[in-house]
Amino acid sequence: MDLNFTPEQEAFRQDVRAWVRANLPEDIAHKVHNALRLNKSDQQRWARILGAKGWHGYGWPKEFGGPGWDAIQRHIFEEECAMAGAPRIVPFGPVMVAPVIMAFGSPEQHRRFLPGIMSGEVWWSQGYSEPGSGSDLASVKTRAERQGDKYIVNGQKTWTTLGQHGDWIFCLVRTNTECKPQAGISFLLIDMTSPGVTVRPIITLDGEHEVNEVFFDNVEVPVDNLVGQENQGWTYAKYLLAHERTNIADVNRAKRELERLKRIAKAEGVYEDLRFRDQIALLEVDIVALEMMVLRVLSAEQGGKKSLDVAGLLKIRGSEIQQRYTELMMLAAGPGALPFLHEAMDAGWQGDQFAGGFPGGRVQLAPLASNYFNYRKTSIYGGSNEVQRNIVAQTLLG
Repeated sequence: MDLNFTPEQEAFRQDVRAWVRANLPEDIAHKVHNALRLNKSDQQRWARILGAKGWHGYGWPKEFGGPGWDAIQRHIFEEECAMAGAPRIVPFGPVMVAPVIMAFGSPEQHRRFLPGIMSGEVWWSQGYSEPGSGSDLASVKTRAERQGDKYIVNGQKTWTTLGQHGDWIFCLVRTNTECKPQAGISFLLIDMTSPGVTVRPIITLDGEHEVNEVFFDNVEVPVDNLVGQENQGWTYAKYLLAHERTNIADVNRAKRELERLKRIAKAEGVYEDLRFRDQIALLEVDIVALEMMVLRVLSAEQGGKKSLDVAGLLKIRGSEIQQRYTELMMLAAGPGALPFLHEAMDAGWQGDQFAGGFPGGRVQLAPLASNYFNYRKTSIYGGSNEVQRNIVAQTLLG
């Protein structure tokens, strides 16, 4: 594997870098670089800017309106966006459900759903996890009973990230109970404005509204919203999860946050502590190793070889790295990371310089403790790391 980018790829990088820097709103980049709160308007504003360029679906082939980039170009695009301070593209529409619709949906579904995803106008949510059905998705109980030309859906989804913004939700639903669990699941697209859909917030420890419960009470869904064939949803779910777990690794954001960690360590006077710098160096080595793993996958794909089946490994290492850099940021700030002022998460907040005990008014420390605790989730969502290790062992080691 040649780890050097070609002159053509470097020219592509320069083009992407110039465009992102010229079009990324400064206020959004400021929030991202300082881990401040991004609202729906911020997320969707960037999505629409990308959509107007035809880059919101940056991984899409040309036949579906995408740029048709290869694996290396997509990686370069993600890296340049991350380092510039662009918000991470909300993946549920362009990265997760869109590839499923492209691969298994009907031509009518292509025409109906893909344009709104590319433009950034339509916000999608993911309806996989249920109470008691997280890593064990085959046990989902949300039921869809067919009645003529519609399904009647009843059940509950949970941990629905940003579901309060959702226009549509893609769901795994049970359509057959007379077979083994995996064989009775279907993949259904549901309009979240439909009567009977209720979104209830789950407020996390830091007071944020990031996740939700979604209830379905006799929700009518047209049969036309079934993707592929009835009872074949497990196949489509596995196809999507490979995209999700690779996306969760998010090595480019880790590279950006490593630089932020160094800035915080220098500002807090701990960067010259050799033991602390050892920990930063160990983290940097892990990030480089993760990037090498990602590049191995891209190299195999670029060379027309079978892509390495390491989505689970990417998820495991990516989530552990995310937890580690949030921990080191908090440790760098020491007691200064402990106060939590909810208002200080918003850009432009101008409180008392000693408010809440922030030493010297360093309100940039405000997100550190809450981010640390929030990122404990990364080793659980998308399939817990314990389960992923079992899957990796069975798949790669036999």
